[in-house]
Amino acid sequence: MAETSSQERDYLPGMGKHYLLPLYDVVHRISGLSAVHQEMITAAGLRAGHRVLDVGCGTGNLLRATGKRHRDVELFGVDPDLKMLARAERKFRRGGLTARLDRGFAQELPHPDDSFDRVFSSLMLHHLDSASKDEMLAEVRRVLKPGGLLVLADAVLHDHGHHGHGKMKEHLLDNVDGAVAKRIVAAGFTAEPTRRRKLRMFGEVGIEVATVH
Repeated sequence: MAETSSQERDYLPGMGKHYLLPLYDVVHRISGLSAVHQEMITAAGLRAGHRVLDVGCGTGNLLRATGKRHRDVELFGVDPDLKMLARAERKFRRGGLTARLDRGFAQELPHPDDSFDRVFSSLMLHHLDSASKDEMLAEVRRVLKPGGLLVLADAVLHDHGHHGHGKMKEHLLDNVDGAVAKRIVAAGFTAEPTRRRKLRMFGEVGIEVATVH
């Protein structure tokens, strides 16, 4: 696992609070998010030799599921939380998988231009404020190869009601109805129709599949 030299930024951890980290994988299991991950992997259309980056990889659940299904792709993850990354590394070791995990921020990815065939992001976008969301999508576009694919899942809201608390609530307001897909298109992608899936907890998730222009 490598650390980057990028400037330090504030970030919302995976469960909204650092002390909730031990619950992260428990929530993943009981929410049904693994089925969403499997759909994301299928939608990515992975082939041998593809380089795959998970932005906001957390404890590595999506990357690990990808590696189990596709032993012939290269796995990369980036996350600002060193404790999350340490858990991810332990999972990969136990599963006999290899991945390059870097500490970094979605708005400033520590990778060269045109580095990846596919970029994943799972329930991370709503951790960013509006400006940072746009910065992240610009970075994803930068690191994807021409014709590369972004597969992104995030919460879908149907109104501007009470969702979450504090910064999380503020950031979720960008996710009402089709706002995520519109933001992705505005960033220079061609997006497929949103695929919506219900979780056992936490409502509805939208899966966005988008190609770099």
